Amino acid sequence: MSEENSLLKALGDTVMSRRSFLKWSTALGGAAVLSSDLNLGLKKIDAAVAAAAAEGKWIPAACWHNCGGRCPIRANVADGVVIRVKTDDTHPDSPDYPQQRACLRGRSQRMQVLAADRIKYPMKRKNWEPGGGKKELRGKDEWVRISWDEALDIVASETKRIKDKYGNKAIYCPGGGEIQRTLSLAGGYVSNYGSTSRGAWRLGQEPLTGTTAQVEMNDRFDLQNSKLIVMWGNNPAWSSMGLATYNFLQAKRAGAKFIFVDPFYSPTASIMADEWIPIRPATDTTMLLAMAYVMITEDSATNKLIDWDFLNRCTVGFDKDHMPEGANPKENFKDYVLGVSDGKPKTPEWAARICGVPAEKIRSFALEVARTKPAAMLYGWNSARLEKSQHMCFAVVSVGAMTGNMGIPGGAFGISCHNAASNGGPALVSLGSSGVASIANPLAADPRLCSSEHWEAIVSGKYTAGKGPKKDINIQMIYHGGSSKLNQTNNVNKGIAAHRKVEFVVTHQYGLNSNAKYSDLVLPVTTQWERYSNFQSGNRELVVWASRVIQPLFEAKDDIWIAAEVGKRLGLDVTKIVPMSEEQQAFNTVAGTKVIKTDGSAMENLVTITEADIAEMKVTGKPQTGRITLKEFREQGFYAVPRKAGDKLGYIHNQKFREDPVKNPLKTKSGKLQLHSQVLADLVTNAGWNQGYPIAIYDPPTEGYEATFADWDKQVKGTYPLQLCNIHYPRRSHSVLDNVTWLREAWPQELMINPLDAESRGVKHGDTVRIFNKHGSVLRRIFVTPRARPGVVFLGEGAWPEMDEAGNDIAGATNTLSGDYPSGPDIESWQGCVVQVEKWNGKPLEADYKWSQRIVFKEA
Repeated sequence: MSEENSLLKALGDTVMSRRSFLKWSTALGGAAVLSSDLNLGLKKIDAAVAAAAAEGKWIPAACWHNCGGRCPIRANVADGVVIRVKTDDTHPDSPDYPQQRACLRGRSQRMQVLAADRIKYPMKRKNWEPGGGKKELRGKDEWVRISWDEALDIVASETKRIKDKYGNKAIYCPGGGEIQRTLSLAGGYVSNYGSTSRGAWRLGQEPLTGTTAQVEMNDRFDLQNSKLIVMWGNNPAWSSMGLATYNFLQAKRAGAKFIFVDPFYSPTASIMADEWIPIRPATDTTMLLAMAYVMITEDSATNKLIDWDFLNRCTVGFDKDHMPEGANPKENFKDYVLGVSDGKPKTPEWAARICGVPAEKIRSFALEVARTKPAAMLYGWNSARLEKSQHMCFAVVSVGAMTGNMGIPGGAFGISCHNAASNGGPALVSLGSSGVASIANPLAADPRLCSSEHWEAIVSGKYTAGKGPKKDINIQMIYHGGSSKLNQTNNVNKGIAAHRKVEFVVTHQYGLNSNAKYSDLVLPVTTQWERYSNFQSGNRELVVWASRVIQPLFEAKDDIWIAAEVGKRLGLDVTKIVPMSEEQQAFNTVAGTKVIKTDGSAMENLVTITEADIAEMKVTGKPQTGRITLKEFREQGFYAVPRKAGDKLGYIHNQKFREDPVKNPLKTKSGKLQLHSQVLADLVTNAGWNQGYPIAIYDPPTEGYEATFADWDKQVKGTYPLQLCNIHYPRRSHSVLDNVTWLREAWPQELMINPLDAESRGVKHGDTVRIFNKHGSVLRRIFVTPRARPGVVFLGEGAWPEMDEAGNDIAGATNTLSGDYPSGPDIESWQGCVVQVEKWNGKPLEADYKWSQRIVFKEA
C-alpha cells in the first residue's frame, strides 16, 4: 500500500475532529474530504484546487433543520467536492434589510453531510431474524452489510408478515416520512400525535386567541416602538439563531428597556438585559397570577393599572359581569385571583414561596408592566413545555389583556419563537405547493399514540384514547421514516424497552442516531445536499430554493425511492406513491410562490417563467410574469423581501380586532379573547389524562418545584432536590448535528450548575457528576456558573444517548431523565423534571469530541 493510501486509510479510522481533519489535510498536501468516488469515502484534492476555492462553483445549499431560521448557505464545489461554505453576502447589510446569515450550525453543515460516520450501505443486525431474533441486543449488536435488494425484501416481507399476523394496527410509524405514503396504501398504520416542541402553545392557545403558537406578536420594525420588552423564558441567541437577536438589538438601540424572566441568565440577556428576574422552572403561572392580583387590588382612578375599555370590549371571562354565554359566573378569572372562589388569594407572597421571586419584586414588576405603554411581553415555547401548562397560556392572555398592550404599536403579549421570533405577521413571501397530494391513512382516526405516552403504550399494551378506560394495542413494528422520536420524546429508557419489545424496527437515516442504533435494519438515505432541490420558509420575509450540491454518497437513496421500491414489493400502485417527477414538483413549487406587492395590497407571482424555462426543466406548465427570473431564483437560492422603516409591509397583531371587535372577530367561540374557555377545558378533560379548567389556575405538574420536597409544608427537601431545565443549545438543532465534532468541541455538553449547589455537593468546575432520578442516570462534566439559578441545573436537549454497562447515559440526553407525564391537550412534560446531582467516583468523562465516532463500515 502506498504512503498516500496508508494515510487515507488511517484517516478513515480516525475520529474526525476539526484538528485531526486539518492535520491530515496538511499531511496529504491538500484537503481530505468525503466523496463518493472512493470506497473509503475519502478523496485527495490537489493543493492547487484547494487553494483556488474561489474558482469553484457556488451552489445554493440547504440548511433544513428545525430551528426556525432555515438560513441561506452556499457551498463552493470544485471537482465534485465541497471546498468551503458561506452564507448570505448578496447585498450590503443593514438593520432595515439585513443579510440572512446562517449560524455556526449552518456553517458546520458540511461536517454532517460529508461526515466519516455517514451510513454508507444498507445493514442489518447480526442477530436479527424474522420475528426479532435476539431483541435484547438492539442497541448493542454488530452490523452486517447487505444489498439494497435484500434490505428492501426484508422490509416488505416483515411488513406483510406483521400485517397478516397482527393487522395494520400493529405497525407504528411516528414522525412522518415518505414511507407513510406506502404504508397508507398498504392498509394504514398507527400514527403519532402531540407536540414535540411547542408545548401547550400549540393547541392551548387557539381557543383563547384564535391563533396558534406561530403568530402572536408584531412586525420586527414595530419592536422599536416598545418602551419595555419583557423576554419570558426566551433566549433567541441560542434557540432562534439568525436575525432574531439582531432585530431585538435594534429595539434596544431605539431605547427599549429589556427585562428577562428566566431561571438562566442567558446569552440574549447578557447582550440586552437591563434586569434579570430569576424565576424557578414550572412556576411561571404563579407569578402571572400574582401580577394580576397586584393590578386588580391596586388599580384606581388615580393609579390606572388596568385597561378597562379593552378588557370590557374585547374579552370575556374576566369578571362575573363579562362571562361567555352559558358560563357559570362564579368561574371568572378575577374571583379566582382574589381568592373568592377557593379561599386562597394569589398574592405576591403566595407566589413567591413557589416561584422564588421575592414578593416585593413581583409587585414592582407588575406595576411597571401595567404602567408602561406600550410594552411587549414575549414568551418562548419552553415555558409551556410542561404537564398541565395550558394554564400558562391562559395566564399570559389574561394578564396581557388587563394591561391593554395588545393590538397597538409597540405592544404585544404572546409568542416570539422559532421562525416568527422577533418578527410576527403573515408571510410576505410564501412557497407554492409541489402538487403532490397526500394519501389518506385508513387508520388516521384511531388508534393514534401521543408522543408523551407512546413508549408506555408499546410496553404496557394500553393507550389513552380520550376519557374512559385505556384501550388495548399491540405494536409489533416500529418504522422510523423521518424523525428522531427515541431521542426527542420523554423517557429514553422506556423508549429503549419499547424498541426491544417489538418484532421489527427499521430506520431511514444518514447517521447512526438513536432511532437507527436501536433498529434491526437501517437504510442509508441522502441528505438534502444530495437531492434535486429543497424548499424552505424561514422568517416571514424569506424563502429558500436549495439545489443539489453533490451526488449521493456511497449507496444512499432518497426516501421517496425507498418508499416506491417497498411499494413495488408489496404489490402497490407505485404511481400513487410517486405521482410526478422531482423536477415537476420543483417547478410547481416555484410557479406557485407568491410575494407581497410593495404597497402591501395583495400577493403576486415571485418568479417569471418562460417557455424556454419549461422546456429546460422538462416539465409541464404555463409561462408567467413575476418579480425575478427563474434563473435568478435558482442561482441565488433564496429571495428576501426588501424592507425599510415606514414601508407598507408592517404588521400589528390584532389591530383591527381592537379597533372593532364586532366587525373583526377573532376565531374563538365568542369572537373575543377568551379569559374563560370551556372549549379549552373540554379539550383537556376529553384528552383523558387530567381535569380541564375554563380559567387560568395554578395546577402544579407531577415533577414541579413542589416535588423537590419530601414535606412541602415543613420545607424538607426530598430525594431529588434540584430542578432540571433542558434548553436549546448552539451545538445542535434538537438532536440533529450532535455527531458533528466541530460543534462538540466548540460547545461541550456540560451540566450548568450554580456555585452554591456545586459547593454543597463537593464538586468543582470540570468534575464529572452523576445526574439521576427515578427515570434514569446521566454522566456529565459540570460548568459552574452564577448564571444558573440556585436549585436549578441546566442541560442542552438533543444529545444522542450512549448507555454504559451500568445503565448510565454518558452522552447526557435530557430525555433519559424526563418522565412521561402526558396531559391534555397533547402537551409534553419536559420542564417538569426533578433530579439529584452527586460527584462521580468512577473514571472521569473525556470530552466527547474526542470520542470514537459511530463509524460502522470503514471499507468496502
